[in-house]
Amino acid sequence: MLEKLESLEAENAKAVAGGGERYVERHHARGKLLPRERIELLIDEGSAFLELSPLAGWGTDFVVGASLVTGVGVVEGVQSVIVANDPTVKGGASNPWTVRKSFRAHQIAAENRLPVIALVESGGADLPTQKEIFIPGGKTFRDITRHSAAKIPTIALVFGNSTAGGAYIPGMSDYTVMVKEQAKVFLGGPPLVRMATGEESDDESLGGAEMHARTSGLADYLAADERDAIRIGRRIVARLTSYAPAVPTTTSYDVAEPDADPEELLDLIPADLKEPFDPREVVARICDGVSASNGAVFDEFKPLYGPSLVTGWARIHGHPVGILANAQGVLFSQEAQKATQFIQLANQVDTPLLFLHNTTGYMVGAEYEQGGIIRHGAQMINAVSNSSVPHLAVIMGASYGAGNYGMNGRAYDPRFLFTWPSAKSAVMGPAQLAGVMEIVARQSAESKGQTFDAAEFAGIKQLVESQIEEQSLPYFLSGMLYDDGVIDPRDTRTVLGICLSVIAQSSWTGGAGYGVFR
Repeated sequence: MLEKLESLEAENAKAVAGGGERYVERHHARGKLLPRERIELLIDEGSAFLELSPLAGWGTDFVVGASLVTGVGVVEGVQSVIVANDPTVKGGASNPWTVRKSFRAHQIAAENRLPVIALVESGGADLPTQKEIFIPGGKTFRDITRHSAAKIPTIALVFGNSTAGGAYIPGMSDYTVMVKEQAKVFLGGPPLVRMATGEESDDESLGGAEMHARTSGLADYLAADERDAIRIGRRIVARLTSYAPAVPTTTSYDVAEPDADPEELLDLIPADLKEPFDPREVVARICDGVSASNGAVFDEFKPLYGPSLVTGWARIHGHPVGILANAQGVLFSQEAQKATQFIQLANQVDTPLLFLHNTTGYMVGAEYEQGGIIRHGAQMINAVSNSSVPHLAVIMGASYGAGNYGMNGRAYDPRFLFTWPSAKSAVMGPAQLAGVMEIVARQSAESKGQTFDAAEFAGIKQLVESQIEEQSLPYFLSGMLYDDGVIDPRDTRTVLGICLSVIAQSSWTGGAGYGVFR
């Protein structure tokens, strides 16, 4: 696991490096701050910033991180979503993965009713990939205006270029701050204006910060420099009277550190995911320990029924949660029925759910098909789909097939989903998938009266196995934005605590009804 974490650190370093040393130095030479430096000044001193999707675009032709930094931080005591362009990567231009990453950040803001603070410095769309950006990219502006309509504040701090379609970000935000002699906001720059109209103009008269503050009225505040813009942004948040500073959700519960050492999480997940492990050991290291007001760390539900799925109640940093954790990997009918009931119970008492994945999927075979595994699996998926309490998910090990769906995978819109470096996720394991292809190819040849060449197919089988193995790994999945980040297992409690604090900013009630249970 330590080797995997060392590799993860190297991949995250690529995102932090942005466009590389040359462009970072050039940016600093202009007296400008990097996106993470701006965020560090924006959030409250000593508070945490939970960065999301840092590996977006991994494995593609684009720079890791997708020229955008997104995450959740506390500003003037208020949990906020922060979206910051990285101008060291092609001037902060948006590529297809930038757009997807931005969509995810705005989804989190909408679901949890968090203010959105945009730290803007972007040259607009990456023109060579405009066909993948232009049509879906319009959703960005729709999201901003819908936030405003829902009384979710949107704030734009403009540090540099915000051009073409990007000009609508400050144009549609509730509050806009522009940095004097740095911010440039226009639909068309001087070259485009000259081509379109023949008019000769300069950056300042077209879209400079002072022009927008004095003439067009687009700028609500004119900042003297970047630090002044950040100061003004913090004052705007401080005056959002509908957003009280984040406070613990309970005062009657003593938050105790876990009873078992979180460092030991590094040893719990076997290198071979076929080897089972006890998820109760994970629970003991991420949940609150025994305290004066809590006699048990984990109140297990139905411990003797459906033993390959562990369910029960616990707290994380004082926040109550219901936990569903895979034990032996396979989900049988009993496990599916147990999960269905437990999800319904959580909805009755308005308690968020945490799904800890390590499943190879639902059991197959004649005995289990005849026993109704499809019906029982469908009941579990029905319950997950129609549950209205917030869901969190952590993929610890395997997450294959429909088991990924039943355990609230990305397709089922958990509020947050993270993976461990040990995780793998696909329709099935690489060896099983390649084996199925071989059986089908053999049967096809026999049905045509042909001889199946096993030696020739061995090369194809090996290629398929290696391809599926690569596409099952956490970096690949995180690069596709199928999670919100790959995390160190030892950080799981802290990450989940931040997420539960975010979720607590909005209200919810458990589902009152479900679809037809077959």
